[in-house]
Amino acid sequence: MERIPEPELMDDEAQARAYADADWSEPHDRFVSLLRARLPDLDQSGCALDLGCGAADITIRLAQALPGWTIDGIDGSAPMLRFGRVAVARARLAERITLRLGQIPRTDAPRVCYDLVLSNSLLHHLSEPLVLWEAVQDFARDGGDVFVMDLLRPSSREEAQRLTDRYAAGEPEILRRDFFRSLLASYTPDEVREQLEIAELVDLEVAVASDRHWIAWGSVIRR
Repeated sequence: MERIPEPELMDDEAQARAYADADWSEPHDRFVSLLRARLPDLDQSGCALDLGCGAADITIRLAQALPGWTIDGIDGSAPMLRFGRVAVARARLAERITLRLGQIPRTDAPRVCYDLVLSNSLLHHLSEPLVLWEAVQDFARDGGDVFVMDLLRPSSREEAQRLTDRYAAGEPEILRRDFFRSLLASYTPDEVREQLEIAELVDLEVAVASDRHWIAWGSVIRR
């Protein structure tokens, strides 16, 4: 099935509220556990950058799992970040988490470089996927770690609908609609491998993580 792009930004207030109110504990806890399993040698302290942090749910979960780390989050949706800042304050993590409005590639991060660059479900929003991998190159220090997770494009619209019915059956209509569209807009592991080769991120590995996710991880080694 050919990829069907979707809008890059989730800047509708109702849409942002639906995402902020949803229970993401299963996929987002899995994101954190996979990150820690694939990057087992992370230092006890460091600085991480979350690209496309949304309402900061993964940002918060990672900060709780890595108590010695500070995390900066960047997102292009002002409504998402408003909900994210509320969640960060509620979690009492404002001293370790900073959220900034910005859209790659036209943005700066609070720091010049990071020990870890991560992203969840941003790539499928991008019409030009190399934008993400170039941001990884720009923001990760030499030898820094990378962990990216995103949706896996199914073989057909029928399969996308089956996955939507399985994993989003109890969600509001706006989330079911977005999940279905996001599946259609997603990239395949082979497409991601091609992107990494073009971006000269050949040290990153790619694997299927579930029936609806792939992951990419490794270190940025500049030669």
